Formats: sequence, structure tokens, C-alpha cells
Amino acid sequence: HTKKGDLCNGFVQRFEGGNIIVNLGRAEGIVPIPEQIFKESYKRGERIRAYICEVKRISKGPQIILSRTHPGFLKALFEVEVPEISEGLIEIVNVSRESGKRAKISVRTRDKDIDPVGACVGMRGARVQSVVQELHGEKIDIVPYSEDQAKYVCSALSPAKVNRVLVDEENRAMEVIVPDDQLSLAIGKNGQNVRLAVKLTGWKIDVKSETTAASKADEGYKSLLQIPGVGEATAERLMNAGLKSAAMIAAADVEQLAAIPGVGEKTAAIWIQEAGKIIDQESVAGKGVPS
Repeated sequence: HTKKGDLCNGFVQRFEGGNIIVNLGRAEGIVPIPEQIFKESYKRGERIRAYICEVKRISKGPQIILSRTHPGFLKALFEVEVPEISEGLIEIVNVSRESGKRAKISVRTRDKDIDPVGACVGMRGARVQSVVQELHGEKIDIVPYSEDQAKYVCSALSPAKVNRVLVDEENRAMEVIVPDDQLSLAIGKNGQNVRLAVKLTGWKIDVKSETTAASKADEGYKSLLQIPGVGEATAERLMNAGLKSAAMIAAADVEQLAAIPGVGEKTAAIWIQEAGKIIDQESVAGKGVPS
């Protein structure tokens, strides 16, 4: 009765080398270290809820791999809290999540009388609060899906306000212009808000402030050159791939960068980290973030 993709409840039975062994009644589950939310700790006998991400058949019966970090866990929690989702009236389009910190979830409905975001938030926020409590305070943004991709990307950057968007269909990239005072909100700490929006929508997103957008000098190119190990030739390649600034590098994921010829995964990970530092310094300096 335990199958992949289900939510399950159990009790913490014991710990093995950092893994949590969970008593699920008729079976035993394991929450490996990578599937545990960084800040959480459990005691023996404590109740634990998790998502079944794999059921392996081994000789002494099934081995059930559990996760609390999987995007599917968040999705399953909403299915429990929001009857309209389990009844199929509201669809969860996508989930992007940095577990323990923040997540974004996009929703849509075919029924004109239902407000999908409102239904997921619940009366006075009761439904979303239940999910947040289960995840010990992870912040959750609920975003309305839109067929209009520019509108979808703007919603995905919430709570920041967006002034206008320039769409580059060919590279699936958007340049998003925000009021100066909304810049650090749109980018988020260490690029987190924009990174989650990128994962949620599948578009590369370059966030610029009005002031930067107005100054025609190519700030983005200059900001790429500040990343250690990025020279002019590399900066050109990044620009051509639609990654036009340090802010966009900070928001990219490793696979996206590693897909560029000559960039390995290790290099990609270092660039993302370094670009994040550059943006942080700039937003602290209050110059806004050139992009």
C-alpha cells in the first residue's frame, strides 16, 4: 500500500549514520541525509511525515526511500490541505523549492468561479500555514500560472513588482525591469527569488533596475568580467547563450551553465557562487544590481 509519490506518516525509530529510520507500521522507511531538511532534527519516537520517492525491492522486503526535501513533498502537502486539488479542480503546474528556505508553486484552474491562488492560501491563510508549519517555516509563494509567459514570469518574481518585460523567445530569456527599490526583493538573498522563478517558469530571467536599464553602457558584460575565471571570450559566450549578467549567472543552475561548450559542472558551480557574492556586495552597497 506504500507507493512512490505518496505521503506517509510514521515514527522515528532510530538513526543510522545520520539517516533517519522510520517505522511506517507494516514497513520501514529511510530518510537519507540528502532528503532531510537542513535545519530539522528529530528525536526517537517523534512523528514524521515524508514523501515516498522510491520503493526498492530487496531480499528482506521493500526498502522505502523517504524525502522531506523533494518538490513532490510540497505538492503532496497541498493536495492534502486543498480539496480542490485532490478533486482535480485546481492543477499544480510546477513547484520549485530550496528546502527549508523558500519555495514557489504555480497553480491554475479551468473553472472560472475558482480563484486557484486564494483556494491554496485558504481563509486567513489557514491552508498555506498548515503546509508552512509542517515544513517548519519554509516560505511559500503561490503563483497564478498564465499562458502569457511574460505575465507568468512577472507573477513568479512576486512579491516584487515588475514595470516591464522584454522577451527573447529564441533563447527563452526575459529581461525584467523593476523599480529601483524593488531590485533586491526581485533578486532575493543570494539570488534565491529569481533562481526559484527561473526553475518554476523555465525561462532565463535577467532582472534590471530602471536606473540600470536606462544607462546604455553594457553593465551586464562588465559584471560578467568580475566573476573570477571569466575573461572576455567567455563573457561573449555567456552573452550569446542569453546569460547577460552576473545576476543571471547567480540565478542559473549548474546544468544550464554546463551546457555551454567549454564549461564543466565544477566551473559552473564556482561561477554561480562567485556571481552570488558579487550581487550581494552590490545590493549592500545600495547601488542596485547592475545586470
